[in-house]
Amino acid sequence: MKKFCLMMFSCYSLTALAQKQDYPIQPVAFTQVKLTDHFWTSRIETNRTVTIPASFERCESTGRVKNFQMAAEHKGKFCTTYPFDDTDIYKTIEGASYSLALHPDKKLDHYVDSMITIIGRAQEPDGYLYTARTIDPLHVGPWLGTQRWEKEQENSHELYNAGHMYEGAVAHFLATGKRNLLNIALKNADLLVRTFGAGKRHVAPGHQVVEMGLVKLYRITGKKEYLDLAKFFIDERGHKEYNKKSKNVYENGIYWQDDKPVIDQDEAEGHAVRAMYLYSGMADVAALTGDKEYLAAIDKIWNNMVGKKMYVQGSIGAVGDGERFGDNYELPNATAYNETCAAIGNVFWNERMFLLHGDAKYIDVLEKTLYNGLISGVGLDGKSFFYTNAMQIRDGFNHPDIERERAGWFTCSCCPTNVVRLMPSIPGYVYAQNGTDVYVNLFISGTGDMKVNNKDLKITQQNNYPWDGALAFTVNPASSMDLNLKIRIPGWAQNQAVPSDLYSYQTPLNKKIVIKLNGKPIDYQIQGGYAVISKKWKKGDKVEMNLPMDVQRVIATDKLTEDAGKIALQRGPIMYCAEWKDNDGKAANIIVPQNTTFSTVYNANLLNGITIIKGDVKTIQVGADGQNVSTVNKTMTAIPYYSWANRGKGEMTVWFPQQVKYIELITR
Repeated sequence: MKKFCLMMFSCYSLTALAQKQDYPIQPVAFTQVKLTDHFWTSRIETNRTVTIPASFERCESTGRVKNFQMAAEHKGKFCTTYPFDDTDIYKTIEGASYSLALHPDKKLDHYVDSMITIIGRAQEPDGYLYTARTIDPLHVGPWLGTQRWEKEQENSHELYNAGHMYEGAVAHFLATGKRNLLNIALKNADLLVRTFGAGKRHVAPGHQVVEMGLVKLYRITGKKEYLDLAKFFIDERGHKEYNKKSKNVYENGIYWQDDKPVIDQDEAEGHAVRAMYLYSGMADVAALTGDKEYLAAIDKIWNNMVGKKMYVQGSIGAVGDGERFGDNYELPNATAYNETCAAIGNVFWNERMFLLHGDAKYIDVLEKTLYNGLISGVGLDGKSFFYTNAMQIRDGFNHPDIERERAGWFTCSCCPTNVVRLMPSIPGYVYAQNGTDVYVNLFISGTGDMKVNNKDLKITQQNNYPWDGALAFTVNPASSMDLNLKIRIPGWAQNQAVPSDLYSYQTPLNKKIVIKLNGKPIDYQIQGGYAVISKKWKKGDKVEMNLPMDVQRVIATDKLTEDAGKIALQRGPIMYCAEWKDNDGKAANIIVPQNTTFSTVYNANLLNGITIIKGDVKTIQVGADGQNVSTVNKTMTAIPYYSWANRGKGEMTVWFPQQVKYIELITR
């Protein structure tokens, strides 16, 4: 860990001379945050001991590793389905590197080096690295052109592969100090610099991420050509000839976020994962260059997404055709797509928006996505996954886009390997700082170490979040220091289901959050969603607050017609669902009347430990003859949405009708 931190410091010091500006707020590195809670440490440990090894094993068993071996020998036949399958190895290396930074493991370190050797042998002399072409350039398949980058703006994914390689290389270098993968990445990036740019080849990458990767290379090398190329790729969007009158998202360019220049875009559009990577790249470049037009664009796009295109549990990308955003308020439940990769990208983007603006609303969205629509994508066993994340599963209704049960891997396994790299980085989302402003963004027991005016500061959190709202923060400066401690007061605790009017609480929650300093209540100001406590802090100062953990009925705007007359259940940051296993084999027949009261209980033995919600409800019963319908009083059990489909296949629902007239009858 010390090696990582020193190297991170030296790398960022190197670029400080070249960088005139950056994000005004900086995250506290994940290596400086030690978690001690159960909720996240168990998941991160499962990722280390189960998900990472399983991912590498599947890269071998499915032929992804063999592709690199054949590319090194320039013979054979590309043996997986998609030309972007190379990235599954890069992303797994990235996740393994994060894990190594926190938990040294000689066996894993040696294995990663063996993978890097295989990757290096597949690289062509000028730096090109793309196994789908290198294996046999004369027989490349329909996704590739006969020449390099010929179909990059369509489906070749050559630059997408490069971007994930860069991100994996930077993570590996910072974690281990080794340059073996970094040198491969830099050689490839130098090829891109020679190939693309003003007066050279022009292309808008078909699947974004190379922009984010180039920025990371710039940060550790100070080579401005990498940053310039990232901006060039972003600015190339919106200049290709499309049929602008067509409503087909492929024909009009919307699918690729390519229908107009990025600075003219004001809606979240097209393929949701590509969109998240584009907007994240725009935020990176804006932070480093001060591009105000980029800032104005992503601000508008964020408002559109959060106000009109996001599901109640934080998922995005409603439409299966194109894995994309639909029109405004197009958020169907029965066919919701919600790719796990899109949720991960949503976390990336919202973290960057916070670093730009310092507003808690971005962390509110990040938290909602993280605790709900993201971790739903990985099973509690760490080796089963959802590519899509359903909002509703009903017996008698089947749709090709709706996954009813988890799978070990997929032909396109971008989501499992994205989970691999996201999970160990979670400690890096807890704290951030800007000079003497220290932000507490996520509530996870553990310690965070940082420096304020070159003096050491340790913050210790004690809580049982997300199940309990009692939070305690102990501030331990090396010596007395002035600082502004900014503790996020979540929007969900301030009568705001999301930071827009897309969803709201049916009954307003009006509870003042009491904050105590060393046992005594204090007055505080809220700025940008943060309770600000400014003082000269001394060792052992303790802040306490208690967030309300009432069960809230969430309703949707009238513009979401599918959710009319229905409620969703939220407690703290957690969204709930009803699953067949707890409700007599059915979930689609539940009615939650307005007078239902709810009780909660923590069950340590269920689904790795969860708080469940119970309530007396009515259920629809269809007679054996199929002719008669009646209502029966039952006690409903609801579980956290993220935990569904860990006990087999069956019905599930997030939205509950409050009256019989809003229920949809589908029988077996």
